[in-house]
Amino acid sequence: MFTKILIANRGEIACRVAATARRMGVRTVAVYSDADASAKHVAACDEAVHIGGSAPKDSYLQWQRILDAAKATGAQAIHPGYGFLSENEAFANACAEAGLVFIGPPASAIQAMGLKAESKRLMESAGVPLVPGYHGADQDPHMLQHEADRIGYPVLIKASAGGGGKGMRAVEKAEDFAAALASCKREAINSFGSDAVLVEKYAQRPRHIEIQVFGDTHGNCVYLFERDCSVQRRHQKVLEEAPAPGMTPELRQQMGLAAVAAARAVNYVGAGTVEFIVEQPPEGGMRFYFMEMNTRLQVEHPVTEAITGLDLVEWQLRVASGEPLPLKQEDLHIQGHAIEARICAETPDNQFLPATGRLDVYRKPACTSFERGAVRVDDGVREGDAISPFYDSMVAKLIVHGRTRAEALARMDAALAETRIVGLSTNVQFLRHVVASPSFAQANLDTALIPREAGVLFHQDKVGLNLAVAAAVAQTLLAERASEGKDPFSRRDGWRPHGLTVRRFDFEYQGEAMQASLTYLHDGALQLAFAEVSGVLAFDALSAPNGTLMDLRFLGQRQTVQTWQREEIVHIFCALGATQITELDALAHAGEAAHDVGRLTAPMPGKVVSFSVKAGDAVKKGQPLAVMEAMKMEHTIAAPADGTVAELLYAPGDQVAEGAELLKIAAATP
Repeated sequence: MFTKILIANRGEIACRVAATARRMGVRTVAVYSDADASAKHVAACDEAVHIGGSAPKDSYLQWQRILDAAKATGAQAIHPGYGFLSENEAFANACAEAGLVFIGPPASAIQAMGLKAESKRLMESAGVPLVPGYHGADQDPHMLQHEADRIGYPVLIKASAGGGGKGMRAVEKAEDFAAALASCKREAINSFGSDAVLVEKYAQRPRHIEIQVFGDTHGNCVYLFERDCSVQRRHQKVLEEAPAPGMTPELRQQMGLAAVAAARAVNYVGAGTVEFIVEQPPEGGMRFYFMEMNTRLQVEHPVTEAITGLDLVEWQLRVASGEPLPLKQEDLHIQGHAIEARICAETPDNQFLPATGRLDVYRKPACTSFERGAVRVDDGVREGDAISPFYDSMVAKLIVHGRTRAEALARMDAALAETRIVGLSTNVQFLRHVVASPSFAQANLDTALIPREAGVLFHQDKVGLNLAVAAAVAQTLLAERASEGKDPFSRRDGWRPHGLTVRRFDFEYQGEAMQASLTYLHDGALQLAFAEVSGVLAFDALSAPNGTLMDLRFLGQRQTVQTWQREEIVHIFCALGATQITELDALAHAGEAAHDVGRLTAPMPGKVVSFSVKAGDAVKKGQPLAVMEAMKMEHTIAAPADGTVAELLYAPGDQVAEGAELLKIAAATP
């Protein structure tokens, strides 16, 4: 076994690898960029080496610096994690040439499976069923359009060297193909250094099921069952579970043996995942087609660990050091059901736009290891850390395990309800909506679940106006009571010898301004009225490390509520969900001018990729105007209203800050 390894990655996967290495007595070396100088993964390792600037191309993709760091610190092997250099055969070869062990498959296996088109040709020769499509070397746009027309729409354009949902576009009709191809190629070359693509038939209501495989240097290869990764947005996974609901033992064995055959075809060593598209035809049964092989550890590997009781990172280290696989196929068994939710900094109600900012509050549910309980959180951040625009938007992975799928679902909802994040937008509430949706709860799964269930997933506030206003008023009163002194004249209980004290509160909730009045009654009760609602407000403070925790009663509803206030925004958490309400300070906003119209600003820090208009062009509401790249994804900026482009304020390639004005539009004349 190694005595020291270098982890050539960041964030939660670096912390995950470091935790297993520490348990095994293996010392670890972290590498970090300028943006990650104080990151959690740096503190999690025994040593750390700075390797460059914040952008991945200036640090985590600079493999010579990583090799130099490994040699300088005496590391014997390099664990690449996932993403970055994990599927780069040139890096794997460079490790071998430097006398370092690459904790992953041989470079030849990465090369064989790394290009989607090449891997599909390899699988076709091995008799593995493939989705109809074009996987050739000719990349002429007109030829690709011809192939798409031949295959029949809808089709899926995919970066040949891609992964993680990047460089992928679904095209519904022929007239949209050229624009989608151009965007896909741009994203592919930025993410993978190659703009080669393949075109496949876009299966209707497919499921995305993958098989975890493991090989060693002694010729052994096993499959560790399947994961269902069908719930996706932007072709990126949102929820994963194991085992796949509805999977029969016969189909599991067929897919498992096919995955092992695929791994053996390239002499695979280490952890890998063979991904399949699974269709359920009207006549019944299930058909599967090879999609691709990821030659690395997957983000969703913890659900496999949960149902098998194994540590896959430990297996990686043992196999890379030359040991045989710890178990044979007949020794592997499924225990219970596990679900993983990816908690991301993004705004689901705004097309999952990535968010950046500081984790002012970051509280995780009560966690246990799978040896002792059922909840686990893998993350690479701490409270107070910032989510930057340089890397992907994932904050943490929440994994639960239960004896049954129903038990796992209940535990997932409870764990999400305990998660508290303040400071930037996240998808936590959206994940709760997905878990509770009829399709997911009943295991009616396919890759279109999110758009199909849009009515119950988006723009849903389960807390509601009544509880939000009551909680905001109560937290203000509790804060005032906490600041009172012993002097009776400092008390703010609304007492007066004659008449009643009435206080006014100004709020903004979901974009609508409103007022509330609070009347201090002579018996000490509080009467809260707003929006044709009136009732007695009662609350008791509960102990909490910070934030305001209270037992709240209003309009016959009782909830344990926790609030944090940041400037004017009150963040509210309870068992029903989470929401926020703005408590306006009228004096602070006096004299403010109306927001300028005709401005278009960057929704996040990033790079301007292109403009599709020029000064003087007339535009219609919803028309694409510009494309930005941030957090490894492209984002289209559309016109908010009809008008005329007055001025472009940046050029393609420019880096812009969040809120920067990109262009100006003059309103259309009536």
